[in-house]
Amino acid sequence: MNLQIDFWQLLGFLITGLGGLWGVVKVAAAQAQRHQDATHAQLIARLDSIEAASRTEAGNWQRIEREILQLKAELPLNYVRREDYVQAVATIMAKLDAMSMRFENILLRGSKNHE
Repeated sequence: MNLQIDFWQLLGFLITGLGGLWGVVKVAAAQAQRHQDATHAQLIARLDSIEAASRTEAGNWQRIEREILQLKAELPLNYVRREDYVQAVATIMAKLDAMSMRFENILLRGSKNHE
């Protein structure tokens, strides 16, 4: 039993085999592309959610920074340092002592005049 194949038959088998191989490669490439597109879509969605979270966080930090700056502006109006308070009280006490001495002097002069 001899198997004889003509050149044209061999060429036909070769072209058919290469065509089949090309079809398998093309289907595999299409599946890989679909998988890559799905992965890309998931990546884009994840990046969008990260970007939205980042924008929200940036807004929160700006709000906190604004509140801190507002607190820094209001703090001197509501807060007196201990040294400043002691100095102010000492000044008031000195003025009260001076007034007290004046009243004593006036009272002593008045009592000298009535004697």
